[in-house]
Amino acid sequence: MLLTGAQIVIECLKEQGVDTVFGYPGGAILNVYDELYKHRDEIKHVLTSHEQGASHAADGYARSTGKVGVCLATSGPGATNLVTGIATAYMDSVPMVAITCNVTVPLLGKDSFQEIDIKGITLPITKHNFIVKDVKELAEVMRRAFRIAQKGRPGPVLVDITKDATANKAEYEKADIEPIGRQEDSITEESLATAAEMIRQAKKPYIFVGGGAVISGASEEVTELAEKMDAPVCDTLMGKGAFPGTDAKYTGMLGMHGTKTSNLGVSECDLLVAVGVRFSDRVLGNAAKFASNAKILQLDIDPAEINKNIVVDASVIGDIKSILQRLNPMLEKQEHPEWMAHIREYQEKYPMKYPEAGLSGPFVIEEIYRQTKGDAIMVTEVGQHQMWAAQYYKYSKPRTLLTSGGLGTMGYGLGAAIGAKTANPDQVVVNIAGDGCFRMNMNEVATAAREKLPLIEVIVNNHVLGMVRQWQDLFYEQRYSATVLDDGVDFVKLAEAMGADGYRATNREEFAEIFTKALQNTDKPVVIDCIIDSDDKVWPMVAPGAAISEVFTAEDLSK
Repeated sequence: MLLTGAQIVIECLKEQGVDTVFGYPGGAILNVYDELYKHRDEIKHVLTSHEQGASHAADGYARSTGKVGVCLATSGPGATNLVTGIATAYMDSVPMVAITCNVTVPLLGKDSFQEIDIKGITLPITKHNFIVKDVKELAEVMRRAFRIAQKGRPGPVLVDITKDATANKAEYEKADIEPIGRQEDSITEESLATAAEMIRQAKKPYIFVGGGAVISGASEEVTELAEKMDAPVCDTLMGKGAFPGTDAKYTGMLGMHGTKTSNLGVSECDLLVAVGVRFSDRVLGNAAKFASNAKILQLDIDPAEINKNIVVDASVIGDIKSILQRLNPMLEKQEHPEWMAHIREYQEKYPMKYPEAGLSGPFVIEEIYRQTKGDAIMVTEVGQHQMWAAQYYKYSKPRTLLTSGGLGTMGYGLGAAIGAKTANPDQVVVNIAGDGCFRMNMNEVATAAREKLPLIEVIVNNHVLGMVRQWQDLFYEQRYSATVLDDGVDFVKLAEAMGADGYRATNREEFAEIFTKALQNTDKPVVIDCIIDSDDKVWPMVAPGAAISEVFTAEDLSK
């Protein structure tokens, strides 16, 4: 049938099973929005307060469901406002399709009103991107975009469409979308045999789990591997929930703000099995000293990650779930009683702890865990509160911590929480923010209120840029340059002005009572402003450039 380009866009979204899109209209994309209006009973559109909020909402939708998140923006500044969200998704391997529209073909390259080369701008931060000038190519490009976003290692794809391509007509024929299979052809019997033999020979093995295991849906297989290996398990920020945080073998996060147990254990192990991790600098510390006593076996879908940040002894390339489904049956049950007892001694000697009195970030996270019974989707911004959320909430299922790990995007969380709550209306969704991050995109409270989304926004408010101040305190002789935010902004009044319920907590009892009340809210967002001390710090910590075995706490500094 003969359809306009805008109609083809909508039909292709329906082909892909898209039920929700996030965006903000404008002149160049008006034709698409006109068609979206006509199909509003089939595709829900969430109008965010800012295009960046739309990109983060699509990201949160994708991370919490595993499906492709979709965001829309117009040309020029509308398109460029998506860039931070696209880069966030790219760094964390999130499947997203960003659809923008541009000026008409005759106006391209002439510095026309709201013209920008968004394809060129996003080239380094997308798996692939397109500009569609001919309506006849549009349907195939849309289908390719969704396929690329999901296949192999996921990531964002941008489709830019000229306005005349959305108005012109072409023949459209509905296509049946074939499911995308797991990447298995790169898994070799030789690499599996090598991996199995390395595991058999290990006396002090450790398993290190990352975001690839979450993306792959390999939680059961990772748990089985840990049982077969009789090995402790640590994780990255992105790997939370791939292995249950309640399991006795779990030792916490690894790296700059990892537990002493994980950092010391990995430094002593003789085999590190890295499952879907990219060995970022925040994990490695001093790369030359990382796991220096161990052989390293890396399982990853992306061959570009092998030997990129650290040289490994062996690797298996492919989908993590598929690798472990083939590797686990090759392993006999291992026993390492002395090694496991040694790790348990570390756990008993170096527990995670914080002051027993006063309202603090760790208490807030533990109270949320207690009241939600560990069954919530936790979203975070970036900074101290992000680390506390990783350290003190026990994630027992994948896709329950949504956070900007690679790019470290302040302002990510509230938009992502909107996306997660839209996709999971029956789940409790809590966004943990610092006061600095909340200022970045707090306008999205109005979006949550308009959509009647009862998400909970918890602001860990220390009136400073907490993590930057922590570094200034420890490494810059307490020169607090541009990190003090004590300017009298009232977040409670701001929340109420945007249609949410606003509360302030200054002690433990107040927070517990307010959060209980927030959990009972069913038709609007709740913002809780939690006042904590400006000098609270995230412990443990590894100094930049130091080995992770040099992890220290406040007690260590006072000795």
